[in-house]
Formats: sequence, C-alpha cells, structure tokens
Amino acid sequence: MPRVIFYTATTLNGFLADDEHSLDWLFATPGGEGGDSDFQEFLAGIGVLVQGSSTYEWVLRHEDLIAHPEKWPAYYGARPTFVFTGRELPSVPGADLRFVRGDVRDAWPSIREAAGEKDVWIVGGGDLAGQFADAGLLDEIRVSIAPAVLPSGMPLLPRRIGSDVLTLTAVRQAGAFAELTYSVKAQR
Repeated sequence: MPRVIFYTATTLNGFLADDEHSLDWLFATPGGEGGDSDFQEFLAGIGVLVQGSSTYEWVLRHEDLIAHPEKWPAYYGARPTFVFTGRELPSVPGADLRFVRGDVRDAWPSIREAAGEKDVWIVGGGDLAGQFADAGLLDEIRVSIAPAVLPSGMPLLPRRIGSDVLTLTAVRQAGAFAELTYSVKAQR
C-alpha cells in the first residue's frame, strides 16, 4: 500500500504561506526552489500528488500555467494530481488533473489506485494534510524549516497532533534548511 507523505517547507515560526497563500517567501530563500538530490530521490518514489485548491491556484498564477502548460512537467512530471476543491478551477492543458470534492476518505480508493506501488505526496496545504491525519491516512510528515519568519499566514498543520502519534525518524541539513521527518502512528 502506498504511504501518504506530507512534504513541505515552513517558516521558522510555522507558516506554509503568507496571508494571500503566496510562497514567494520560500522562493526568496536560498535553496527554496528545491531540487537537491534527496528531493529528487523522494520525487522518484512518488506516484500521485495531492493538493488543495489554494496551492493549485498559486502555482497556476506563479508559473502562468494556463498560458504556458509546458511548465507543468517541471513541477510535477506526468504524475496524476488530485486537487481537492469546492469550486470549479481551470485545468492545465495536458496535465493529468483530477478535481475532487468532499472527504479525503471518499477519494482515497482512487488516489491509492492511481499511486500503484509508489507513494502519495501531499504537496499542500496544511489543512488538507490535517484532513488526511484526521482520517488516519497520513504516514509521514517531512518538513523543511526555512530561515524565514512571517508575521502571519497559513499554519503548517492546523491540528493538534501529539508526541504520542509522531516519532522523529530523521534530521538533516539541506543548505539553509533544517529538514525533520516524523512517522505518524498508524491509525488505519
């Protein structure tokens, strides 16, 4: 069965994005564009991406993907991407996008099937990762902490998840970032 991994970056004070859902703070941080060898190895094990509508819309705007759909593979490759949304969103021509509504539990069989033997990456946001945790479907949290602070924004994981559920399994330095990996106690 594929593992579900929430792999993201956060500010030192725990924000994924600013109040406008922007990740500009991340890309302004040296190394924030990602792409080191560990990330490439992680990406090679991913069969499906999952993201919320705010993350999807920011990437659309930031990369102007409707006008330049050829940029999509640089972000996500040919992997299926499930976008959780409650509204109609534009689709990137040529991308394997699957817009879903409702509870993550209802979408899980389709996500699991699309992933095959590979893992599922929750790209963002924190609330969506929290919904997977609430459903007992989250296996790992991998967070890169950036040397940046925002006065407010979108929280890393707007849930209470205690040390009885999380176990630190790895710590590494990735340039200016500190990466922490936690296993999430199986609740399936």
